[in-house]
Amino acid sequence: MAKAELFQKDIPKSERVFYYTSETDDPIKTDEQEKKIEVGLPKGYEFIPKHWWVRAYSAVLFRLFWIFGQWYERHYWQAKFYNRERLKEAKGKGFLIYANHTNPFHDVFGPAIMAGRRIFTIISPVNLLIPGIGKFLPMIGGLPLGKTVAEKKAFNEAVDKRLAQKKVLVIYPEAHVWPYATKARKFPAGSKSFKYAVRNDLPVYAMTTTYHRRKDKKHGDLPRMDVYLDGPFYPDNTLDEDKKMDKLAIQVYDSMVKYSKKNTYEYFKYIKKSK
Repeated sequence: MAKAELFQKDIPKSERVFYYTSETDDPIKTDEQEKKIEVGLPKGYEFIPKHWWVRAYSAVLFRLFWIFGQWYERHYWQAKFYNRERLKEAKGKGFLIYANHTNPFHDVFGPAIMAGRRIFTIISPVNLLIPGIGKFLPMIGGLPLGKTVAEKKAFNEAVDKRLAQKKVLVIYPEAHVWPYATKARKFPAGSKSFKYAVRNDLPVYAMTTTYHRRKDKKHGDLPRMDVYLDGPFYPDNTLDEDKKMDKLAIQVYDSMVKYSKKNTYEYFKYIKKSK
C-alpha cells in the first residue's frame, strides 16, 4: 500500500489487498518503521506548554484545524456522523473516545468533529516525523507516548490534567492503522489503555467508522464514511481496578464489532496468510 496521503488517491483494484500474519502488522509504515529505527521524544519535550503564547497559538491552530476538518470530513469523505446526542450525558465533564483505526487522516479529524470540543489524542512519537503535519500534531492535540520514566510520568500527568480540564482524550486501541478495514480487531494491549478512564472515573465512548460506496465517481472507487458513536460506558465501581478496565474494554470492542457490521463496501481486502 502507498504511503498515507491527506487527499488519498484511488488505488488500482489489483493493489487493494494486504496479506497479513498478525493483526499487529502494519499496511502503512513510515521510513523509520521500515528501517526499524527507534524514535523517541525531543530533549526537554513539553507535554503541556508552559508559555501562554504557545498555548494561544495552539488554540488558534486547533480552531483552524477544526474548520478545515469540517470540510474534509463532510465533503471529501462525505462522512455522516451518528448518535452525537449521546454526548449530552458527558456535558460538563471530560470523557474518552476509543475509535477503530482505519484511516490515517480521518482518524486525526473525525473525533474532533464527533466530539465538538477540544480533543487530545494519544499518538506514537514516530508520528511527529510525518512530513508536513508531524510537527504540528502536538499543537492540535497530539500526546506522544513517552519512553523514559520521566517522560511516562509527564505524559500521565498531562493526560490527567487535560481530562480534569473537561477535554476529550482519544485513543486507538487497535494500535495499528488498517486503511478501510471493515472488521474490528482485537486490542494488542488488552485493557491497559482503559486505565485513563478508570483512574479519572470518567465516561467512555466507542467511535466506529464504516465504509460505503459513493453515488458519484469524482474520486474513483474511494468509499465514503458513516461514523457511529456508542455509549457512554462508565467504570463499574463495584469491581477492582483491573476488572473495571477489562469490562470497559469488552464493552468498547463489542460496540466496534456491532457497528462494523454496518459496513456495506469492502474497498480494501485483508487476507490472513495460511500457515
